[in-house]
Amino acid sequence: MVSANSLPHDIQSLYVDHHPWLLRWLQRRLYDAGLASDLAQDTFVKILVARCESEIREPRPFLATIASRLVANHCRREALEKAYLDALMHLPEASHPSPETVSILVESLHMVDRLLDQLSAKARSAFLMAHLDGMRYAEIAAELNVSTHSVKKYLSQANLLCFFAMPDFSTL
Repeated sequence: MVSANSLPHDIQSLYVDHHPWLLRWLQRRLYDAGLASDLAQDTFVKILVARCESEIREPRPFLATIASRLVANHCRREALEKAYLDALMHLPEASHPSPETVSILVESLHMVDRLLDQLSAKARSAFLMAHLDGMRYAEIAAELNVSTHSVKKYLSQANLLCFFAMPDFSTL
């Protein structure tokens, strides 16, 4: 654990001066004190991990931008998980996976979501159109206004990224 004494002075003063404000800002938007607290901490962790060395001229807008992105990511992950769990509810009960398997699959969905964030918007869209909508290369190319060669490149990039990051599901 990092102690307050080992933090760079700028980060420490940023935290001391603005954490209470950021926490209130998040609480007003989320109506969930626990989640607001977690995301406030995550905001400062992001700054620490990024090793932001330049001077932050406008700390509150800077913090609000990071926190807003964390809120959006949280909401997207929550919606993804809800959609998956809703889909499971439509399966016959005998087909429901075990709670452990559901947990692993939900975490895998979150991982794929984080990985797709690394791709360009077109590569991410191509991946989703192919794998969720079942669209063919030509349909995706027409939708994205690119060549089928580009679609193939996008899908190769996305599939490789996801393939090498995913656990082995054959044991589930």
